[in-house]
Amino acid sequence: MHAQRSADDSVLVGGRRGLGHLTLNRPRAINALDLDMIRALNVTLDRWERDTDVDVILLDGAGDRGFCAGGDVRALHEMVTAGRVEEVHAFFREEYALDHRIATSRKPIIAIADGVCMGGGIGLAGHAAIRIVTERSRLAMPETRIGFTPDVGGSWLLARAPGRLGEYLALTGGTMDAADALYAGFADHMVPTAHLEALYEALENRADPSSPTELVLLFDESPEPSRLETAREWIDDAFAADDVPAIIDRLRARSEPEARETADLLASSAPTAVAVTLEAVRRARALPSLRATLAQEYGLVLWFAFTQPDLVEGIRAQVVDKDRSPRWTPPRLDELPGDRVAEAFAYEPEPELW
Repeated sequence: MHAQRSADDSVLVGGRRGLGHLTLNRPRAINALDLDMIRALNVTLDRWERDTDVDVILLDGAGDRGFCAGGDVRALHEMVTAGRVEEVHAFFREEYALDHRIATSRKPIIAIADGVCMGGGIGLAGHAAIRIVTERSRLAMPETRIGFTPDVGGSWLLARAPGRLGEYLALTGGTMDAADALYAGFADHMVPTAHLEALYEALENRADPSSPTELVLLFDESPEPSRLETAREWIDDAFAADDVPAIIDRLRARSEPEARETADLLASSAPTAVAVTLEAVRRARALPSLRATLAQEYGLVLWFAFTQPDLVEGIRAQVVDKDRSPRWTPPRLDELPGDRVAEAFAYEPEPELW
């Protein structure tokens, strides 16, 4: 199998000896996903699903900054503000189909979440059969920081993290290192970057009966203890509260400085985003599958995109103008309408996800 490229070179396609190799190739944008990349990945995975010469798939990112910084939110901002409704639908529908394809692939997909892996990057790496992090990995679902909610199946992963870590990571957008990602269930193995080339060679030259997992274990190392694990007591206590104001009250009653800093962060976050996100993670705990969770997320993201000003404002403040001073609507939690969360979950998008 020889190396190929997508039409705009944003995805590199190659591999040999039964190993299919996909590389996200927008390093200047930390490989942020746009619709062309999503389509290129879907087309190739569809082809490899039927290709008897490919039995293992490797997914990584170009450059040394990260695997994938997420979806291209600047492009999303342009689509929403220009009223390009069908393009917004297409972006999320095709991205979620890709995430679900990765999760259900009959051929093992190995994702290398080296460096930055956030948002849409979690949608790719977080659902792979074998999820590898490195000492440089920084994983997060930071959507609330742009007045949005975790998607790409992120709420499925968050809902299954130990204790109340899911609520904590979802509401704060907190960043995980390798140890945290392993502890929270977002990764399976830590392989130092110095060993990645040797891992790639082993996967290309593997001899039966070595499975991909057995090969990865040859390079796996145990990271330092997880910061999240040591913080479980105050996180579980505070984030078990009924709603966001009650979570903030519990955090402020704690003696840990980090708990009080978290309270301040939540108090300044987009009220609609954190309230809806809390409910989304809790509902995802009771959902039967990733597919059902993606359907829930699809309704929520379109509700945000088409009915709420906070998403456009959040992207403007963080990515477009970069003034870091978003003006949320409403600006304070105590001004949030009592039916706002119920309204979000009652939204029925057209067309449906699938």
